[in-house]
Amino acid sequence: MDTPYGWIFFGNFDLALISLYLFWFFFAGLIYYIQRENMREGYPLENEDGSHANSLLPVPEPKTFVLPHGRGEVQAPDNVREQRDLALAPTSGGTGFPFAPTGDGLKDGVGPASWSARRDEPELDGHGHPKIQPMAKVGEFAVSAGRDPRGLQVMCHDNLSAGKVTDMWVDVPEQLVRYLEVTLKDGGKRLVPMPMVRIKADRVLVGALDSESFKGIPTIASDAQITKLEEDKVSGYVAGGYLYTADKRASQLRAVGDVLAGRD
Repeated sequence: MDTPYGWIFFGNFDLALISLYLFWFFFAGLIYYIQRENMREGYPLENEDGSHANSLLPVPEPKTFVLPHGRGEVQAPDNVREQRDLALAPTSGGTGFPFAPTGDGLKDGVGPASWSARRDEPELDGHGHPKIQPMAKVGEFAVSAGRDPRGLQVMCHDNLSAGKVTDMWVDVPEQLVRYLEVTLKDGGKRLVPMPMVRIKADRVLVGALDSESFKGIPTIASDAQITKLEEDKVSGYVAGGYLYTADKRASQLRAVGDVLAGRD
């Protein structure tokens, strides 16, 4: 007696197979959900000419998030483009080619000195206080290991002093030094990210900048806190000095080589 095909299918369709199929559907749905949530920032993607790029999945509907410590609400995605004219120009008519600075890339904040338009407010700890503060205002911090850099001259790669270290800005909850505060000869103050300095016994070295470029480090509005936007601008400027002042560094090395070789 012939058995209908449908009966054969259901005869092999047991609880284990049902569980396996349910797991596959659940896992596929989970991947779809995670990818959609991942597209709440940075989307929709744009082509080099500013037009919207096609993406495999549609951008999710805006979702409202309530920020802690009374900072209001934000929507993501907000579909608001960053209003900033970048001093860059394409190096070729085709896509995929790099863009070159049209002015002073270090001051314009493009290329290796680029920064992101983050919120112009300080990062807060779990209690609603600014995380990064100057050690002079915190009060309960002290240097327990290594050389205390306060009072040392800051030397740039042109072997000239940019100023003197007068304070350290610490990440209070993390108990880490994030920035050194440098007072220039004219009384102005600049912050230098801690990873960009080398502390010696008698001086602090900032090899990314020369003494003249050091003065161009973006200033901050407050002497007690630094905003996330200011952090990005300061870090981008100092880090970008490695490339944008490379010509000055090379010429100085050639001059030193000529002196050592007796050609000067």
